[in-house]
Amino acid sequence: MSVMRRWLAEALTFWRRSSDDNLHWRLSRQDDLVQLRREQALAEQELVAELKKRSQQLAHELALNKARNQNELAMLKTRCRQDLQDYQQYLQSLDKLKDSLCRSYGHLPEAVAFTIHHHAKQLLNRMWETDEPQQKLQIEMQLLQFMTAVHEDSRASLQSDTAEGLPQRALACIDADFENQIG
Repeated sequence: MSVMRRWLAEALTFWRRSSDDNLHWRLSRQDDLVQLRREQALAEQELVAELKKRSQQLAHELALNKARNQNELAMLKTRCRQDLQDYQQYLQSLDKLKDSLCRSYGHLPEAVAFTIHHHAKQLLNRMWETDEPQQKLQIEMQLLQFMTAVHEDSRASLQSDTAEGLPQRALACIDADFENQIG
């Protein structure tokens, strides 16, 4: 039994030495552990402060963007209302132009007057629907030239003694637009 006792004594000594070494190691590292915990707490506080700061910045940016978007939306709505008014005025003007044509050319078949009116409305709609500024301007110039031609035809018809002709300039513009679309 003495071997067993020696073996147990050695095991117990080993275990005590290990525990003592572990305790000494922990005691020697206690300051480092305290320092590490302090640094971790400070880092967490800095992180919380940084997150609060960023959260406030984001909230501020969101508020600015919301205000900016609301202003842009209000301006866009105003522009759209104005565009709609302009469009309605254009349509009224085209209706007056058609009426003027019918008065100037009493013998003119109603279908021709409607064709001229319809062509002007098509130009107006194409101008309104295009998003390219250059193309919009080009179509607007076509519409202006067409309306000028119709007006000149009406004025020439009213000034002449015989109102038996056709609105040649307007029909020539329609023909030219038709040729441009085909070719």
